[in-house]
Amino acid sequence: MTQPTRRDLCRAAVTTLRQAGVPDAVTDARRLMAWAADLSSAQMAGAEGECPEVEEVERYLAAIARRAEREPVSHIIGHRMFWGRAFEVNAHVLDPRPETEVLIAEALNRGPFQRVLDLGTGSGCLLLTLVSEWPQATGVGTDNSAEALDVAKCNAEQICVGERAAFQRSDWLEGIEGVFDLIVSNPPYIAADEMADLSPEVRGYEPLGALTPGGDGLDAYRAIAGGAARHLTDDGLLMVEIGPSQPEMVSVILASAGWIVRAIIPDLDQRARVIVAGL
Repeated sequence: MTQPTRRDLCRAAVTTLRQAGVPDAVTDARRLMAWAADLSSAQMAGAEGECPEVEEVERYLAAIARRAEREPVSHIIGHRMFWGRAFEVNAHVLDPRPETEVLIAEALNRGPFQRVLDLGTGSGCLLLTLVSEWPQATGVGTDNSAEALDVAKCNAEQICVGERAAFQRSDWLEGIEGVFDLIVSNPPYIAADEMADLSPEVRGYEPLGALTPGGDGLDAYRAIAGGAARHLTDDGLLMVEIGPSQPEMVSVILASAGWIVRAIIPDLDQRARVIVAGL
């Protein structure tokens, strides 16, 4: 019996993933093949015609079976790229999204800042990216999940900024001390009645508390607007990610708490994505 090549296995995997309703099955099949083979994407291009060893085949088929159950690729391979860096992710943290890079771009455009506070840090992607880009910066990331903080701490060490990033278990601003010249957050903002519309990858595998606070989805903004001012320097900025339908509602929440909305930044699809506010 002829041994299958990586190309043969990948083609069969694409069929399996498409039958399971997985979007972009070709990309996922190839990414998982590269991961199973421990090859880069460039290396894979020249190795597709090779016949893999049994261990690699078993690793690949197991990964495809998990993906067919709609488990995210990032959870299978254990990381997600964000602003050019690999962040460890698992079921305890929200996957970093490309849209969230809009906040990073805006902060870098307005910086540098010296002290950064990241509320609801999750994987730590916001805080760790910013202190990596600003070598003189230090910061604090908060989360109410001990498991998420473990992931963030691991990412801080892997990215080599552990000495400049501290983490604290906190319900938003509870127990936070000191002032910062930049406060950032990508809080849970999906309304309860929108949860059913999420993809199986998100709804079934990402932490509920990082997706929605329940109700209208705005509770986190209320908490941040009500407590962040006493931790911000006079000329500091607050930047929060929002859902595309929320700029007016979040702006009202901020204004009611004494904030001045400086800008509403769109993502690449021209949907409102980040609100910049000051005092």
